[in-house]
Amino acid sequence: MKILKSHIICIVFVFACFSVFSQTSELKGYTIENDTVVFRFDVRDYSKFTKEHTGQLLEFGDFNIESVVVAGDFNLWSRDHWKMNKVNKYIYELKKNIHDFTDEFSWDFKYVINNSYWAEPSKYDPNISRAIKNGRKLRGIYNLKMYTAYPYKNGNASFKLKGYKSAKKVILAGSFNKWHEHLFKMNKTENGWELTLQMKPDIYQYRFIVDGNWIEDPNNTNRTPNEFNEYNSVIDIQEYTTFTLVGYPKAKKVILAGSFNNWNEDALKMNKTNKGWTCSLPLSGGKHHYKFIVDGKWITDPENPLREYDGDGHINSVYMLK
Repeated sequence: MKILKSHIICIVFVFACFSVFSQTSELKGYTIENDTVVFRFDVRDYSKFTKEHTGQLLEFGDFNIESVVVAGDFNLWSRDHWKMNKVNKYIYELKKNIHDFTDEFSWDFKYVINNSYWAEPSKYDPNISRAIKNGRKLRGIYNLKMYTAYPYKNGNASFKLKGYKSAKKVILAGSFNKWHEHLFKMNKTENGWELTLQMKPDIYQYRFIVDGNWIEDPNNTNRTPNEFNEYNSVIDIQEYTTFTLVGYPKAKKVILAGSFNNWNEDALKMNKTNKGWTCSLPLSGGKHHYKFIVDGKWITDPENPLREYDGDGHINSVYMLK
């Protein structure tokens, strides 16, 4: 199977503080390049280090750096597994595939220097959270924080609440941030309130918190009952995905059918190319079963070894969108 995406979203990371997100905040320590997360440690961003075994806070000074490692929730805080590569005098980098991470909502992490010292970000940075040990917050010790959804002016999901011009504060809370009551503060506009997020494909529930009062989105008719005998609004984040069938140059017609279109035998006609046949469509996050219909004959994807039985005993190709 060869599947191309117009936007690789999957698991997208961003650093943030637990108080208030800002779409204009300078986010440090990472970049996203297609399906790769690039961790970047810049020596010039740090002035203090914590000695791991004693907890002693040290000034950076003329510290002789021999190695830098990324350690966090995602690799069980290993001090040697994710070693970074030295790019120049100041910068170290490590590239990891997005599939190396799980679908957890957030992670804490730090940079480990010389296998014994934890680099301490500034408490004024927008991308930190208080470090916790044995359930207690450590005074003066901070970690960098990652989230799978984050405010971004060019993001793929815009949330708007019209009116409420006299409100002092409006928060966006949902299943994408574990219903956090402070994390995503919305921006006031001429017509109401607005916030744009970058999110991985999935179906999410959400509500607005207007000066402490929880309300559903009055402009979204897609909603579902919740445990409080009220409703949560629902948003489906989709991503354009291209399915490719290699070969079959003599075929007259090829159809893509799957669980995403109720196995319709006519709706998704594939386009012939020099290498085979392609078809693009928006998909929600999750597991999708599919097959190709080549001149009336149903086949699984010969390039995709991932297959499953459905409830009727048929074998289908499987595509996972994260």
